[in-house]
Amino acid sequence: MRSLALLCLLALATPAHAASSEQHYLDLRDRYIAKFSKAKESEETSRQHDVALGELTGVLRGLIGPVTIRGLPAEGKSNVDTLFKDDIGFGHLDGLAFATAGDKQQAVVTTTTLLKRWLADHRKDPMPQEIDAAFRSDTFYYAAIQDAAFAKYAELPIIKPASASIAVAVLGVRGNGDLKGPPHEIDVVAIRGEKVFFLAASEAIKTAEIPACEKVWKQMMARKTPEDSMAREDQAMAAYTKCFAKEAPSQSWFTAAVKTAQGQLELLPLR
Repeated sequence: MRSLALLCLLALATPAHAASSEQHYLDLRDRYIAKFSKAKESEETSRQHDVALGELTGVLRGLIGPVTIRGLPAEGKSNVDTLFKDDIGFGHLDGLAFATAGDKQQAVVTTTTLLKRWLADHRKDPMPQEIDAAFRSDTFYYAAIQDAAFAKYAELPIIKPASASIAVAVLGVRGNGDLKGPPHEIDVVAIRGEKVFFLAASEAIKTAEIPACEKVWKQMMARKTPEDSMAREDQAMAAYTKCFAKEAPSQSWFTAAVKTAQGQLELLPLR
């Protein structure tokens, strides 16, 4: 009976410990953000900033534990790469980041608790607050990593592993300029238990323009309203990517894109 009681206590204590560790990370991160966001630029400030990021990395490693993703480094670092609020790229997804040379393949591993807190922090972006909806939005992939915008062109119908509660794959374009063009980046995100895995491959697949969608783009851009050219282009882009998502499954390259996404999912420790 004592052994059974001890096991029950341990089972109850584990989630509480995890939650307290996550709160410790968030409190530490927020204290550093408050400190560095009002600090004057100097070599000493830069040194202290690097030390702070190193400390956050240590906390995340203890919280998330060992992670093995095939093809990526064994040890991750903090995906939050700046604690200065005014810096470009401030507010990336809290978690451990892993990347190949040149960032052609990047991964972030976090927890569902940290993910939910991050979604709430980005509510005004606007970021969907339901996890499933967030994983299907452009905003998630834009805000989570790098400093470049992301346009989602289509979802890829991957097969979810039985061990995962959710698995989503998207095809899109990432960049700091024109986001219109044949999509080549495939991002997959999955949850197993309390761990969240995000893997992005920037040059994953070669696709092609879809003539029907090009026609939609030209028609939208030829409209006289709205008068603001940027607003008109945004509307044209929304119509173009909506068309692309509808037409993509009938394209010759789509099967290969789905297979590639499934292969990326299998790189993650989900089984």
